[in-house]
Amino acid sequence: MSELLYSFIGADQMFVTADQILAHLVGDFLLQSHWMATEKTRNSLAAATHALVYACCFIPITGLGPAAAWAWLGILIPHFFIDRFRLARFVVWAKNGARGPVTATGYTDDVPAWLSVWLLIVADNTLHLLTNGLVLWRLA
Repeated sequence: MSELLYSFIGADQMFVTADQILAHLVGDFLLQSHWMATEKTRNSLAAATHALVYACCFIPITGLGPAAAWAWLGILIPHFFIDRFRLARFVVWAKNGARGPVTATGYTDDVPAWLSVWLLIVADNTLHLLTNGLVLWRLA
């Protein structure tokens, strides 16, 4: 799989790098306050504040300048929407065959609550890493 990816984007351009993962972890976990975490799906101000703090973690990667500003916005805006509207649950719901109404986690009620929450967290982080990787790959 990695050979196919390297042939598609070039061996000299990694899609997701360690610095991107570190910036993601710092922005999405270390710098996210309790208020941001608990309110971002109900309150646009909390989601915007979190997305702004999160995107600032990528400035050392993007640098400064016009192209960097576009990349920074390309990280900030999707992060806001993914978190504010909990978009990962729709990905999970579609992946699982789109059966019944969309639940809070995207999983059906027969999946244990603890498992559906953790799987949603994994799906959410995967969405963030994919969007960030695409934006930063286009910057390179």
